[in-house]
Amino acid sequence: MIRRILHNILIAAEAMAQNKLRALLTSLGIVFGVASVIAMLAIGRGAQEKILQQLALLGADNLIITPHIENPEENKESEEEEDSADMQVKRYSPGLTLADAASIASTVPQVLAVYPEIVLPMEMAREGVSRNSVLVGVSRDHFYERADEFALGATFSVLHFDALAPVCIIGHEIRTRFFAGVDPIGKSIKCGPQWLRVVGVIKDQAVAQDQLEQLGLRNPNLDIYTPLPTVLLRYRDRSSVTEDDLTSDGGGDGSFNAANNNNQIDRIVVRLSDNSFSRSAAEIIGRMLTRRHNQMTDFEITIPEVVLEQQRETTRLFNYVLGAIASISLIVGGIGIMNIMLANVMERIKEIGIRLSLGATPNDINLQFLSEATAISVAGGAVGVLLGITLSILIAEAAEIDTIVTPSSVILSFGVAMSIGLVFGIVPARRAAAQNPVESLRHD
Repeated sequence: MIRRILHNILIAAEAMAQNKLRALLTSLGIVFGVASVIAMLAIGRGAQEKILQQLALLGADNLIITPHIENPEENKESEEEEDSADMQVKRYSPGLTLADAASIASTVPQVLAVYPEIVLPMEMAREGVSRNSVLVGVSRDHFYERADEFALGATFSVLHFDALAPVCIIGHEIRTRFFAGVDPIGKSIKCGPQWLRVVGVIKDQAVAQDQLEQLGLRNPNLDIYTPLPTVLLRYRDRSSVTEDDLTSDGGGDGSFNAANNNNQIDRIVVRLSDNSFSRSAAEIIGRMLTRRHNQMTDFEITIPEVVLEQQRETTRLFNYVLGAIASISLIVGGIGIMNIMLANVMERIKEIGIRLSLGATPNDINLQFLSEATAISVAGGAVGVLLGITLSILIAEAAEIDTIVTPSSVILSFGVAMSIGLVFGIVPARRAAAQNPVESLRHD
C-alpha cells in the first residue's frame, strides 16, 4: 500500500518536473500569500512586544498621579470666563503635596507603597563639562526593591534622609559624561547651585527613546536622584511662599512664578497589591484628593494598564485586519492552483486513460493530482517562509519598527499553505479520477 502511494507521488513529481515554469507560476500566489502573512504577523507581534515593554516601564500594578498646571493663556481665558459668569469665586488648592502621598499610603488598603517625586530641570557641571539634565527628589523606599539595578555603590541610607545630606545617585549616561574613566563614588557633581556627592550609579537602562517620548517618561540614564528632604531644604519647596514668589513677575502682585506651579511634588507613583484594584483605587484616590484640594480636580490619575490595554486592543484589531488582507493572497493562490490543475486534467486526459487501462484505480489518479497540488503549495509555502522572514527584516530596517517572527507564525502560515493545496486540489483530482478510460483513450 505504501509502495503504491509512493509510486503515485513519484508520477506527480515527474509531471511537475516536465512543467517547471507552470508549477513555478502557479506557486507564486502561495509564495506571496505566505510571505505577507508572516510579515504582517511579525509587525503585529513587534507592536505587542512594544506595548509589553511600555507596561513594564510604567508598572502593571501602578497608578500615576500628576498635577494639572495651567499655563498663563489658560489662566487668562478662565479669568475672562469667570468675569462673564457673575464673578464666581475661584477656589484655592494647595496642589499636590507630600501630605497627599502620606494620606494615600495610610488610607487606601490596596496600596503597597507610594513614591512621591520632585522633578527639577537644571544644569549639571563638573570639571568644565556641563549639560542640562533633571534632578529628581525621591522618597526613602524609591530604590528599596531595585538593588540589582545599581552598577556601583548603593541606595540612600536612613542617615542621608535624616541629615538632609547633599548626596545623589546618577544615571549611566551622567557617569559616562562627567566621570569618564574614574570611579564616581565619593566624588561630587554640581547640580544647579549645590554640590552633591555621588553614592551610587544605576546600570544602563536600555530603553528606546521613542517609547519614553510616547509615554511621557524621562530617560533614566540622564537622571540624577537625591533625597526629597534635600530638595525641599537645599533647592525649593513650592508649597512655601517666599519673598521671591511675591516680588517676581510683576513686583509683589501675589502671582507665583515657575509657570504658576505651586505643587510641592511633581508626581506620585502608587503601587497596588493587585492590578485588579486599579480602577476602584483610582476612583477612591481621586475623591480623596478632590476633598483635600478644596473640591478642585487639579490633578490627573493615569492607569497605565488601562491605557496600554486600549492600545493593545487597537493593535490586535489592526493585526486581524492585516492578517485578513494577507490571507486573501493565499486564497487567490489556492484558486490559481485549482484553475491550473483543472487545465492539467483537460490536457492529460489521454495520460489518465492509459493509466486506468493499465490497472490504475480512480484512487491512484485522485492521489496523483492531489499530490501535485499539495507539492505546489508546499514548495510555495517554503519559499514564502524565507521571503516573509527576509521581508520582516527589511521592514524593521527601513521603517525602524520592531518586527518579531515567531515559530508559531511560520508553522501557521506553512500549515495554511499546505491545507490550501489539499482543499483546492480536491476538485481537479476528483474530476481526473472520474474520467472514463475508453473515452480518455480516444481523446486527442
